[in-house]
Amino acid sequence: MSDTTVQDGPVLAADGTPLKRSLARALRVQKLRALMLIAPLLIFILVAFIAPIVDMLFRSVENQITSETLPRTVVALESWDAEGLPDDDTYAALAYDFMEAAERRRHTRLGSRLNYETTGISSLFRQSGRGVDDIGEDYADQFHDLNALWEEPATWAALMGAPDWVEDATGAEGTGQPFRLSVSAMETLPETADAYRSFARTVQEEDDDNPTAEEPWNTVYMALYRDLSRNDVSGYDGPMADLLAEAAAAVGDFTGMSPSEAWIDVNDDWGDREVWATIEAFSDPYTAGYFLTSIDLRLTPDGIEAQPEEQRVYILLFQRTIFMSGMITLMCVLLGYPIAYLLSNLPSKSSNLLLILVLLPFWTSLLVRTSAWKVLLQQQGVINDILVWIGIVADDNRLALINNQLGTIIAMTHILLPFMILPLFSVMKTIPPSYVRAAKSLGATNFTAFRRVYFPQSIPGIGAGCILVFILAIGYYITPELVGGRTGTFISNRIAYHISSSLNWGLAAALGSLLLALVLVLYWVYDRIVGIDNVKLG
Repeated sequence: MSDTTVQDGPVLAADGTPLKRSLARALRVQKLRALMLIAPLLIFILVAFIAPIVDMLFRSVENQITSETLPRTVVALESWDAEGLPDDDTYAALAYDFMEAAERRRHTRLGSRLNYETTGISSLFRQSGRGVDDIGEDYADQFHDLNALWEEPATWAALMGAPDWVEDATGAEGTGQPFRLSVSAMETLPETADAYRSFARTVQEEDDDNPTAEEPWNTVYMALYRDLSRNDVSGYDGPMADLLAEAAAAVGDFTGMSPSEAWIDVNDDWGDREVWATIEAFSDPYTAGYFLTSIDLRLTPDGIEAQPEEQRVYILLFQRTIFMSGMITLMCVLLGYPIAYLLSNLPSKSSNLLLILVLLPFWTSLLVRTSAWKVLLQQQGVINDILVWIGIVADDNRLALINNQLGTIIAMTHILLPFMILPLFSVMKTIPPSYVRAAKSLGATNFTAFRRVYFPQSIPGIGAGCILVFILAIGYYITPELVGGRTGTFISNRIAYHISSSLNWGLAAALGSLLLALVLVLYWVYDRIVGIDNVKLG
């Protein structure tokens, strides 16, 4: 019999809305409720874990300090062929940039950054910050001698400032309105206008002074000389037109040092091609220089080159970190496996007591444990005294157990051993003893029953322990720093040095990024060989 109650159109819910739409809305509400429940954890992970990693990756390639501190110089160097020294226009751009940077106290930061690449640039920048005031002084004196109006701040403000700005700023209290250039000044005297704008804004922002009451820097006079020497200003009809025409007619008789001569007079190193090559090589906002340094290479104008022999340390540190972390992991497996086996097969009362002995050092301060090992392992320490007392070691030939790789391996094996024992114990505790008894009842020896039945079931615990110990080991830096000496330190010690001492955060971020990549690669290899699904903590 046919169903005569079937309706045309979509199926409706109880409230009259289409059932499909009602179900979709209910599903969205359910997903939103689930998202709100996990929101605190998600926010915590984003803020405390993801954001620092993203910031580290950004810092490892970020290099905006050069382009922000010396913007004109960076642009001028784009036409430099890296053969010989740059032209006078580049030296002039450096003068305008450096004068502003010195007034804003930025030049030392840039010097420190470039000093990571070429030793000595930091002191060059510090000294140049004191000497850049004199660049252009010879031209300033000649303009003053030509007409005393050039010594008046109001003359420069009228010549360079927009008319409405000059009206507002003249006689105003404080800094006045933010400086604005006049269109006629930009068109007639472009280099001078640019240099004066740097002066005016720096005076307002750094010194809280009014440009209409301050005489410009000597570099502005040098820019005016260069503009008047190269440009025709006869068509200029703005403020101070007569004064400008007088100066244009006179600059042909001016004498003074060219920008390059002035800089080399400040410091001879400005005549060194390598200094300019370093600025040019690190003028891009983003650079691979930190990563190249991390693998003992360097970025030069001629391309990528190997670091000098005496500066190649990072590849060695990475190799040492991997080797020693592997040795520490292996030692933890060899020591932790029998301990975990014993704990898992003892009665609960005895195993709990022994487990406390395992956890007791785990709950003790890391510095206390490391300091204890310094006492035990030194040549006049407890272990060497015992070895001498029982006659294994001669008193005049005591073992070197500390301040080397052996000391780091011993101390870190002890510190990280609980991280191996606990996963092993939690997995071994779940292995039914009846399996081994069944194997023995079928004729297997103790060794065969262990090898064929017990050990395979404990592999997930070994995997979990190895991952925990290895990843923790490659990131340790306190213990290697205290007991490792010159040959027992890790790459993490170098990262800590660059963060806290040399302040080369870019290189520290690059080293950290490579360490992160190394962990991810090892994780991938482990997953391919062992399988991450086999890792169990209980």
